[in-house]
Amino acid sequence: MSDAPPDGAPAPAGTPDRTADEGARRAELAANLASVRRRIDAACADAGRDPAEITLVAVTKTFPASDVRLLAGLGVRDVGENRDQEAAPKAAATADLPLTWHFVGRLQTNKVRSVASYADVVQSVDRPRLVRALSSAAVRAGRTLRCLIQVSLDGPGPGRHERGGVPPEDAVALAGTVAEADGLVMDGVMAVAPLGADPLPAFRRLAEVAAEVRDAHPGARVLSAGMSGDLEAAIACGATHLRVGTALLGGRRAIVR
Repeated sequence: MSDAPPDGAPAPAGTPDRTADEGARRAELAANLASVRRRIDAACADAGRDPAEITLVAVTKTFPASDVRLLAGLGVRDVGENRDQEAAPKAAATADLPLTWHFVGRLQTNKVRSVASYADVVQSVDRPRLVRALSSAAVRAGRTLRCLIQVSLDGPGPGRHERGGVPPEDAVALAGTVAEADGLVMDGVMAVAPLGADPLPAFRRLAEVAAEVRDAHPGARVLSAGMSGDLEAAIACGATHLRVGTALLGGRRAIVR
């Protein structure tokens, strides 16, 4: 005989109320999303831009697929991840949703085949070897991947190596390599502001690089810059895509396995 309560009966004392928990989380995400949207609107007003020009990419690292589903219900359509171990199962768990998946972290070539199976956009292309691997994987999977050149704004030193990216002066050449590769589309540029520094000069430099890439590849119109702490500076410098995690989802949790 089943120990489950009959339909309509309250759950036994001490049983987690999953519906209530989900409702509370949805309300939290909705409030966070509204706050981020207000910041975007204000920054666009200051910059004389239309908020419709901005794509918000929700970076859900360390958060579960259930949060992706809740955000989708709130109208979020672009989701970013920086670890294939997390991204692949989340993409599979939400395959029924109309989402665009962005891979935004440093990508090792041994993860390319997996990433090419679900990602729509790879924002972290930073070396010719990776371009060749992505092209091969995309063709094998019968998919087309939109690619952004990751530009390092850190200058010489360990930061560039740890966070990835090509020097600004090498971005146009790498963009050409992407444009010539089967299965790939050259879509624009991406960068992360230097740690502990004013992001405005770095984002202005990125805007210059983006213009150089667009001159060579007119369809490469994406400029992905700005996160929770510096999205206003990114919008002021022409960002089209913002990668927002903490401001949307809260403080990072333990890594989702």
